[in-house]
Amino acid sequence: MSYPFLSEFDIIFAGGGSTACVVAGRLAACDPSLKILILEGGQHTLNKAAHVQPYQYFTHQAPGSTTMTFNVGNPSPHLNGRAPIVHCAHCVGGGSSVNFMNYTRSPASDFDDWGVDGWESKSLIPLMKKVLECAASLETYEVQADRPTHGYDGPIKVSSGGRKMSISEDFIRVGSKYHKRPFSDDSNDLETCNTYSPWFKYIDGTTGTRSDAAHHYVYNQAHNPNLQIWAGKRVKRVIFEDKRAVGVEFTNDLVSCPDANQSLSTVRASKLVVISAGAFGSPAILERSGVGAEAVLKQCGIEQRVNLPGVGENYRDHNGAFVPYFGGDEFVTMDRLWRGEESVVQEHLALWNSNRESLIAQNGNDAKIKWRPDEDELKVMGSTFEPRWKEFFQDRPEKAVAILTVFAGYLGSSGLPPRNYVTAEIITLYPVSVGSVHIKLGENGKEDVDFTTGYLDDPSDIVPLNFGYKKLREIYRRMPSYRGEVAAFHPRFPEGSAAVCGEVAGPVDLNAPDIIYTAEDDEAIEQFHRDNMQTTWHSLGTCAMKLREDQGVVDARLNVYGVTNLKVADLSIVPKNVGTNTYSTALLIGEKAAMIIAEDLGIEYRL
Repeated sequence: MSYPFLSEFDIIFAGGGSTACVVAGRLAACDPSLKILILEGGQHTLNKAAHVQPYQYFTHQAPGSTTMTFNVGNPSPHLNGRAPIVHCAHCVGGGSSVNFMNYTRSPASDFDDWGVDGWESKSLIPLMKKVLECAASLETYEVQADRPTHGYDGPIKVSSGGRKMSISEDFIRVGSKYHKRPFSDDSNDLETCNTYSPWFKYIDGTTGTRSDAAHHYVYNQAHNPNLQIWAGKRVKRVIFEDKRAVGVEFTNDLVSCPDANQSLSTVRASKLVVISAGAFGSPAILERSGVGAEAVLKQCGIEQRVNLPGVGENYRDHNGAFVPYFGGDEFVTMDRLWRGEESVVQEHLALWNSNRESLIAQNGNDAKIKWRPDEDELKVMGSTFEPRWKEFFQDRPEKAVAILTVFAGYLGSSGLPPRNYVTAEIITLYPVSVGSVHIKLGENGKEDVDFTTGYLDDPSDIVPLNFGYKKLREIYRRMPSYRGEVAAFHPRFPEGSAAVCGEVAGPVDLNAPDIIYTAEDDEAIEQFHRDNMQTTWHSLGTCAMKLREDQGVVDARLNVYGVTNLKVADLSIVPKNVGTNTYSTALLIGEKAAMIIAEDLGIEYRL
């Protein structure tokens, strides 16, 4: 895209991820005369197959990917000395352009837990559905009609995707019978929990394409020359006059533009600068701008402008574990597509182009349970988890401990033999452990990231992973597609243990006894998770919306403490974790931020 050169805009967004696209798009639609600039370090995603074709989502995780940044954490003793890697999006649209497209929404009580005026569930739920005269909802829920908490006239489409996977249908059928949990056709009504249910997707049911923030909030306003996206531009810092933000300093991004000039440029903002670079990028921009803790800034040789020690603290994520199993040859999986078998890809592309009922419009994941343990399961989980259960979960039936699910295909980069696989996934939703993200100077004197994940620091955090592994194992052992385990990617049980499961001819009976685990088996499972547990790409919290004295970074109107004309709007503002895949939260923050900014600027907010 080419634009007329402007050296001053009304609003500048430092970062072009999901939330930035929502805010910029809504404001531009309300007032097309506003001069709005989005500066994004990554490249454009407009109509690129890797972004709009849903099945390609996992290519963004591949080594050498330029659409995601691989943030290396500090080695942790709780991960057996491992340095975990956490990916974040590096492209226009941010996570919405590369994520798994899983549609989940947190319980309404999560927003009430934040304790921030104007961000309670009663204030946010209206943004999800059309109950405001001035605005459309954020979603079009294509799956079921007349659901009271869903929206039906918004830009983001939610559907069941293309061709349905029988493996997911079996997960619901077997899981609900064996696991003794009911079925619900909508576990995203902001309160339903502990039911087996379909897993819908951010996929347009008509076009079969990914429903991302970039295409549906900003690219669709290409007719407006006042809304500009400069891709491949990395924001270094905010420019201040005294304590007022008046612009940003940026350069060509090294990954997106490796051969471009790395000199610095500036662009001014007459009304507002909005930092929207995510849980990693937003605190880094603030710190490079002199806003943060004295010790961090001093180590980097940056003069402190505002003492704000909460910048970069409060890092949160969800903990994930992925384990592969063998699948029966007669079942449909995503494996041949994901391996790039040309004849299969062309076959499904032809279907996708004709009627969209194709695996191209799939992510291989059609079912889930937002799981809460019952009394028997709690006993098995043991005393380590008991205080956390009683303090947070016990009297709050809408709060899930974890999401359990299976993917029809192998989610991984290791070169396994070409055949059918099923991947079981556990996502723990409210881990206690907290980390931090700061800038630092590396050994070569260049800026680096000082990233502590906090993963599994609290002893209670690993318990749901260990139990979830066992429970998913029992469910999949009973599913028709089960053909055994890929041993190299499972715990190393002692030789002769009853817990060892190799390749088999078929599933066990629904009423077969569960595997009996010894103390040594349990230790093997724990060590497996400390060696292999990973991010779920749900990083948030590092510019928390809290009171300043409580290590807050922004107030309820997203203003950065201690300066003016500077806001943060992205997942970094979330003060406490949310029980959901976080795209839904990023969209919601964007809708709320757009209304706040419109009100601040005196813009009539009608869409």
